[in-house]
Amino acid sequence: MSEIRQTHPWGGVYASTICPMRADGAIDEEALARHLDGVVNTEGMTGLLVNGHAGENYALDRDELALVVRTARSVSGERKVVAGINAERTDIAARLAEDAAEAGADSVMVFPPYSWALGADERVIQEHHRAVANASGLPLFLFQGSVGSGRTAFSAKTLAGLLEIESVVGIKEGSWETAAYDATRRLTKRLRPDVGVMASGDEHLFTCFVIGSDGSLVSLAAVAPEMIVALERAVLAGDMAAGRALHERLYELARIVYGAPGHLATIRLKTCLVLLGRLAAPTSRSPIEALSGEEVSALRGALVAAELM
Repeated sequence: MSEIRQTHPWGGVYASTICPMRADGAIDEEALARHLDGVVNTEGMTGLLVNGHAGENYALDRDELALVVRTARSVSGERKVVAGINAERTDIAARLAEDAAEAGADSVMVFPPYSWALGADERVIQEHHRAVANASGLPLFLFQGSVGSGRTAFSAKTLAGLLEIESVVGIKEGSWETAAYDATRRLTKRLRPDVGVMASGDEHLFTCFVIGSDGSLVSLAAVAPEMIVALERAVLAGDMAAGRALHERLYELARIVYGAPGHLATIRLKTCLVLLGRLAAPTSRSPIEALSGEEVSALRGALVAAELM
């Protein structure tokens, strides 16, 4: 496989990681360190996205979020750490951004508050992002929500305004639809060609890489890091046969993990790691409960089809 790499300064593959928990719901700090270390030190991995949706950012308190960032920093060496910021209140989001910077993050990513799905004023969206950018003093990643997710999927006007924030360096493009992904990519490259547009729709990473991508921030890389790195490298090298073959291996796993209901994606990822012997238990916080035997069996079959088991 060719060793062609991304040229964008923030490009490449970042694994969006999970947060292991003990039976009582507390963070399993030793398991967290092992998980982050094993993923980030995969050959060809650029870095980590911690405290993302897969990392249950919505369920962690302020001290826990900082703990995760510090742990990621301690195991990542020269590889980059992107810290997710998810809070409904702008003042709290700003404090979490300050915490992330103090804990050693290289950049922060603003996750649109869930309430925005019901509607959000343009001025609120802009101010929320600017407050986080100013508080952290770090490079900033935007998160483009999936098609159909209300105002968490930014309109062209909203995105253009966000791209006026000087510290923006990248976008985790989660439209989950290739036409919308391409529209975001084209708008960004026209207005801010220095900003990286990163694919994150797991079932169609291959398609987005072919259309054009500066990398990926993706949670499937927490389960199959070598394969995601290999997929990106195959496309960069123009080896579409190898890329398609990897896509075929990964497709069913991605479809099951990220299928409806979407809020179970994290526990599905954790269950995959248990099945692979990399995690002791798939514990998540209430109200998320263990998967049924049928669901676990489906994940096991997908891991076998992906040649991971």
